[in-house]
Amino acid sequence: MAAKKYGKAAQKAVKKEMHDFKRGKAKSGPGGKNKVKSRKQAIAIGLSKARKQGAKVPKKSSSKM
Repeated sequence: MAAKKYGKAAQKAVKKEMHDFKRGKAKSGPGGKNKVKSRKQAIAIGLSKARKQGAKVPKKSSSKM
């Protein structure tokens, strides 16, 4: 099975979001009211922002484990 492929723009968006998360500045929710509390959440937000910009990001997986 091949690994998922992410573009450079997606990597950059996740890197920026992780940078903000580590400094306690990452926000989520409408209007950025909530503080991001986990690493996974920060990565998901970074990928979501990259998707909106049209970066090469694999589709969301709908399976819940």
